[in-house]
Amino acid sequence: MENLLEVKNISIDLKTKDNYMKLADDISFNIGKKQSFGIVGESGCGKSITALSIIQLLSYPLKVSSGQILFDSKKGMVDLLSLKNNEIRKIRGKEISMIFQEPMTALDPIFTIEQQIAETLKFHTNLSKKDMRSMALEMLKKVGIPRAEQILNEYPHQLSGGMLQRIMIAIALICKPKLLIADEPTTALDVTIQAQILDLMNELKEYYDTSIIMITHDLGVIAETCERVAVFYSGQVVEEADVAALFHNTAHPYTSGLLKAVTSIGDKSKELYTIPGMVPAGGHMPKGCRFEERCTKTMPICKEKAPELAEIEKGHKCRCWLYGERGDNK
Repeated sequence: MENLLEVKNISIDLKTKDNYMKLADDISFNIGKKQSFGIVGESGCGKSITALSIIQLLSYPLKVSSGQILFDSKKGMVDLLSLKNNEIRKIRGKEISMIFQEPMTALDPIFTIEQQIAETLKFHTNLSKKDMRSMALEMLKKVGIPRAEQILNEYPHQLSGGMLQRIMIAIALICKPKLLIADEPTTALDVTIQAQILDLMNELKEYYDTSIIMITHDLGVIAETCERVAVFYSGQVVEEADVAALFHNTAHPYTSGLLKAVTSIGDKSKELYTIPGMVPAGGHMPKGCRFEERCTKTMPICKEKAPELAEIEKGHKCRCWLYGERGDNK
């Protein structure tokens, strides 16, 4: 599959009073054209800051300290991190769009829905005001908004969370981007609305041939929407595989713990499973494997040396000493 995006060895640092604290360490993954790629993990594991780094939206005191992010733009393959502000703005919102967490706070309360959709069109097109309204109206209908003409004149506080999420999707897709980054798009929505939003995103992906990065802590969302997935833990990718392989041939103990926690929900005969311990605090990483203190399969080497992300089967990578120095299962 031809790659649309290649994230290569990205590290993200947080500037503290005395030095820099590494929050994301050597992150690498590829997104194919027209592919849905999931990023899953606990809160604070580096999912969102990695996504924000793609479109240069990290703000001080965060910064990308090393690596490349290559994107197949209209001008060919470019390193997004090397672009100046005026250059990345031409890509952000047009070729790469992002749906942010919490639509109630992502949308501006003092502007109408029409004004907020039109803002993207004003920056990236030369359409007249009449054409922008017509395009906004068509997009609202595509994302399943009822009373679309009336909604254009309303403000965010007048709409429900599910409606606002649909409007966020409409804004993100109005310029038909090649890549859509969805950061927890179903958080705070009830299960019925969540299912509708996920179905909508799947339909629009097919309609616009858009690649999607789905960032979530919910493996159910990954199963519903993604073809391939990377599992993040403590600022690192610990496992990457096709979705079917991840669910049916799980390799990393952390991924196994996440799946066990999900499958124990609703089973009255079992106690709800939780992974013991806590994620290591930034700047206080252990010498060896970052998951060692919480792992049920720990070995002496796990305390002494950090494992590399190795390919254990074709297309399946894992960062664990259970698979040996070169990924050979022992």
